[in-house]
Amino acid sequence: MTDKSMSLIEHFNELRKRIILIFIVFILSAAIMLFFTKQVYLWLISDLGVENKLAVLGPTEIVSVYFLIAGIVAIAITIPFAAWQIWLFIAPALTEKERRITLSYIPAIFLLFIAGIVFGYLVVFPNILHFLLNMNDGMFHVFFTTDRYFHFMINVVLPFGILFELPVIVVFLTNLGILTPVRMRKMRRIAYFVLIVIGVVLSPPDFVSDTVMSIPLLLLYEICVTVASITYRRKERRLRAAEKQLSNSVD
Repeated sequence: MTDKSMSLIEHFNELRKRIILIFIVFILSAAIMLFFTKQVYLWLISDLGVENKLAVLGPTEIVSVYFLIAGIVAIAITIPFAAWQIWLFIAPALTEKERRITLSYIPAIFLLFIAGIVFGYLVVFPNILHFLLNMNDGMFHVFFTTDRYFHFMINVVLPFGILFELPVIVVFLTNLGILTPVRMRKMRRIAYFVLIVIGVVLSPPDFVSDTVMSIPLLLLYEICVTVASITYRRKERRLRAAEKQLSNSVD
């Protein structure tokens, strides 16, 4: 009983150590990014034009914008390190082959997150912003505040960083046997409907924007089906090889 309790305490201490390291990397990344916030800020608002400079409603809002930009960039930097720390925590419970497979997920998680952010920022966000600005049609004086502008940007862009992680999740669930390419193909119609609804909700209410949003999501689902098929075939080959090796050893 004592050994089990000590083992559990050791696991919690190990987990706490990993979380503290992740937090330290996040804080350091955010602190370093504070020195480059102005350059990032000017780049992010470059498409607005000189006449649409952002405004602040108080001195504290300037500080909040600095921390907001630095924090978002720090999250992107911390993601691969956090994934590596999680891998180090679970690695002792895995076989050598499982360690190699799960370790390969880390760069994929980071690259897919960045790809989703880039897609959201370069494709989705400008379409939504321009559509909303065009609705003005000279009726209103357009006045942006930094707080609302960046929160709007994050609410539009960040979900795509999360959605683009789907291929990694599919591979993981396929290796666990929870998901199969056959099930994904059977769910295709429902999945298409859900993804189109997501695309319509996240985009302005016009056909072009809905299409621009929905098609990449549908292609992402097909990529997930392909990835699941490749993963499933590899898993089946590994199982057959293991069964053959076991059969030969018995003989």
